[in-house]
Amino acid sequence: MTDEKTNSTARVAFQGERGAFSEDAARQLLGSNTETLACRSFDEMFGAVASGEAACAVAPIENSLAGSVHKNYDLLMEHNLTIIGETNVRIAHNLIALPGVPLAEIRRAHSHPVALAQCEKFFRNHPQIEARPAYDTAGSVKTVIENGDRGDAAIAGATAARIYGAQIVAANIEDNAQNFTRFLLLARPDESIQLAESGERKTSIVFRVANKPGSLFRALAVFSLRDIDMTKIESRPIEGRPWEYSFYLDVAGDQHEPKLERALAHLGEMTESIRVLGSYPRAKEQ
Repeated sequence: MTDEKTNSTARVAFQGERGAFSEDAARQLLGSNTETLACRSFDEMFGAVASGEAACAVAPIENSLAGSVHKNYDLLMEHNLTIIGETNVRIAHNLIALPGVPLAEIRRAHSHPVALAQCEKFFRNHPQIEARPAYDTAGSVKTVIENGDRGDAAIAGATAARIYGAQIVAANIEDNAQNFTRFLLLARPDESIQLAESGERKTSIVFRVANKPGSLFRALAVFSLRDIDMTKIESRPIEGRPWEYSFYLDVAGDQHEPKLERALAHLGEMTESIRVLGSYPRAKEQ
């Protein structure tokens, strides 16, 4: 279907149940009428795009408090997908229960372990409520509604409460309000999806260098020598090569801009391998 943000008829895959923060990210990127495909796992989500079941996927890559989502960095290496966009989603956690249930009746709060960990102050202030780990935030709301136990609640976003007809008992219970997750929009290289341009661009790459002293320093120097802003670096182990790593790097600019193009060519001369994961509109910081 066509929406207000893109002329594509993209179906976008995300991990979790309907109402997950990832689905919020998909609609933030592609519009409120975007068709979505819920996937149980990140592997299933990447596979849906690779097989053509979905045109693209929205993948969380880092949280401002919990850090990087390492699984998705590894899946980027396993699949031939291109990053075509990104967005930052404010993560507001809410205690969600059956309609009409007061806070005093709630004895268990179900949610993803990361969400539970980000609400420690709430649990300290309400020791009668036990934190129960689950695979998904929105999926926990769905389960609470299906089971119908008045002692059960979930911690999730407001979208999940609305979708499943649940009630927000306590809003914004996260420890830190500066809680954001960065999501990447991924598609097959042959897929054409148009996003609104923000004016600024970002490029993501992954490369490997020889396991020798100074090799990483020399590799990164190709950007600093040209005053190219490096916005993030992440290392991941190389399978079958103990204590050796691939390096993921985000830099400001488009890969076809002359300055960055020269930097990438220079980097290619001193690395074992290099892959451009994509150039895309840079998300506005919130």
